[in-house]
Amino acid sequence: MDPYKVLGVTPQTSDDDVKRAYRELARKYHPDNYVNNPLADLAEARMKEINEAYDTIMNERAGRSTAGGQSSGQQGAYGGAQQRTYTGANAALYSQVRQAINQGNLGMAEQMLQRAAGRDAEWFFLMGTVYYRKGWYDEAMRAYTQACQMDPNNLEYRTALNNLNLSGGYGGYRPMQQANMCDICMQLAVCNCCMNMCCNAGC
Repeated sequence: MDPYKVLGVTPQTSDDDVKRAYRELARKYHPDNYVNNPLADLAEARMKEINEAYDTIMNERAGRSTAGGQSSGQQGAYGGAQQRTYTGANAALYSQVRQAINQGNLGMAEQMLQRAAGRDAEWFFLMGTVYYRKGWYDEAMRAYTQACQMDPNNLEYRTALNNLNLSGGYGGYRPMQQANMCDICMQLAVCNCCMNMCCNAGC
């Protein structure tokens, strides 16, 4: 499918508006909104489609704006994870995690990371990428920052963090269980209004 149609934008839409459209769709279709819901599988498929469309558009634009058509290294911050060769206890695991992320299987990637032997800079980078793909920008920022602090000379980590800063990716989707008291009060107020309207209408 045309990635622009998936996000409801056009090739002339600015980067900021593309990001805004992506975030709105991510909030609407994120699978965490459909727990124990018969539409959960459809929401997950739709979210994967939205992520792929966004990555395609942003990677295409990044390549177009770089001399010679070379990648500008933004893939990490836009939810991808370039393949690399590992050594050490988590070598095979990290390779599988990167593959899962690039395939859009974020649940599997997160589960594999929870089985890792220790949490090094690469662990935080990969977890940050999972968070970014989920739309949890504050969590992604913290994880990328930790990765950069643990390995400040890693260009991939620094590029991901810088791109996330440039994208203004704060205030993204939050899981329902992390709602603050203001969110809960607002939801209760809306429910109360709906109940009053329904009762007054004779429902």
